[in-house]
Amino acid sequence: MTDTSQQIFVTTALKSWDVWTARAGKLFDSLSDEQMQAEIAPGKNRAYYLLGHLVAVDDAMIPQLRLGEPSYGHLRGPFIDSADKAVADPISIGELRQAWKIVHEKLNVHFEQLSPAEWLERHATVSEEDFAKEPHRNRLAILMSRTGHLSYHIGQLMLISK
Repeated sequence: MTDTSQQIFVTTALKSWDVWTARAGKLFDSLSDEQMQAEIAPGKNRAYYLLGHLVAVDDAMIPQLRLGEPSYGHLRGPFIDSADKAVADPISIGELRQAWKIVHEKLNVHFEQLSPAEWLERHATVSEEDFAKEPHRNRLAILMSRTGHLSYHIGQLMLISK
């Protein structure tokens, strides 16, 4: 793959990430605190939980991409390891909204510093040996996977009546 091809693939993936994170941010900002506490459908997750889940998952990308330590590792338990309402809300809606902004600002800074070749390096959850056999298990694959994950949850959130 040429340097130009690498740049096009990385730019495409980053632009998609930017579009979906902007949509999500706009959607979360448009919901009132009351709407954030409402279930998307009867017996389903609340928007609050999905925001916390997305903050925790996106924050966990930082170590997975070998870019540093997460800022909100304490949110993993209530928003990844536990179902909605299984534990008391660990953080206010306002703090979650702020965490969303902080995590994505931090990710954007890291993303801007990576070259196309660095995007194609292994991510932290694959060994050097396995990566040699499966080079598609790279940082860019994580970004693409998380973009799909985000778009899935945005689709769920569209069910909230405004």
